[in-house]
Amino acid sequence: MTTLAQRWRTHSSLTPLAGFAIAAILLFAVAPAVLSDFRLNLLAKFLCFAIVAVGIGLAWGRGGMLTLGQGVFFGLGAYIMAMHLQLADAARLGNDVPEFMELAGIRELPSLWQPFASAPVAILGILLLPGLIAAVLGYGVFKRRVKGAYFAILSQALAAAMAILLTGQQAFGGFTGLSDFRAFFGFRLSDPINRRMLFFLAAGTLLLVVALVRQLMHSRYGELLVAVRDQEERVRFLGYDPANVKILAYVVAAFFAGIAGALFTPIVGIISPADIGVVPSIAFLIGVAIGGRTTLLGPVLGAIGVAWAQTAFSEEFPSGWIYLQGVLFIVVVGFIPAGLAGLWPTVKGLLEGRFRRTTADEPSTHPPAPTQPSTEKVESR
Repeated sequence: MTTLAQRWRTHSSLTPLAGFAIAAILLFAVAPAVLSDFRLNLLAKFLCFAIVAVGIGLAWGRGGMLTLGQGVFFGLGAYIMAMHLQLADAARLGNDVPEFMELAGIRELPSLWQPFASAPVAILGILLLPGLIAAVLGYGVFKRRVKGAYFAILSQALAAAMAILLTGQQAFGGFTGLSDFRAFFGFRLSDPINRRMLFFLAAGTLLLVVALVRQLMHSRYGELLVAVRDQEERVRFLGYDPANVKILAYVVAAFFAGIAGALFTPIVGIISPADIGVVPSIAFLIGVAIGGRTTLLGPVLGAIGVAWAQTAFSEEFPSGWIYLQGVLFIVVVGFIPAGLAGLWPTVKGLLEGRFRRTTADEPSTHPPAPTQPSTEKVESR
């Protein structure tokens, strides 16, 4: 008798396709049908966090790099998009500078803003700049064999420095940041249909990012990345440079964070230093840890779940959420290191063992085969 576990292993190759199909149905059909426009926009915001989490899962879960500074790359993508949207609104109104600059007394457009008036340049900046900066930082850090807590502290310091720098720059909105965007590449953001378009864009981007990371995890590079995490010196002895392996994962994570930040800006309608500093960077990490950093979908579900919990609980307990978040992180790290997704292999093993025992205890439904008479002749003496 074929057990359920055997059938599951037989059709395991179809599981990823089925998972992507279910996720696509939930995101593109079920969510728009059952959620209000406000809740759908809120889910789109959570999907941006999930995109960042997928990159962290690759760099931290597979590569062992505790990235506490993803807010830097998230902020780069977000601010580049915000700068382009502000310049596009100003051009539509016939102004030389955005409205917030006029209120701040800035009459001439800063030179750093000028290239991003072009939509292609802004898109290229979002796609290339976070990865390029990550490559430079990674080269300087990993080639010097900086790792562990030192790398985590360095990446967190970069996020703090960027937030402080932007807070003191009136040309970037200062502490309040950039907001009041009217259109997104010609589409009015006040139109509910266009808001749904942004949700579909975020959902499609998340599915593509997850598919890309899955291919990386199941490739030779994915195996090499895990080997570097577990036995870096042995990998170096085999002739590979662990620094190059780490740099690629770090760049991919930064690339995802930049795209997520660019989507976050029109979806939420504001970007400020508070969204890219140390606290948001740690929040990204907590979602990945709770969901399961070594799995593919764990970071996604963890990021969405933590963001949803923050929104739900902060409405009831504004001052208590940060403590609850800390308790969740301590519990997961201390008692469930693999995260909530790490519980599935344990449950699966118990189910398979139960099915095997059930099959072994079942009586046979087939009658025993009759004994064939012996055709050998016994010779008498």
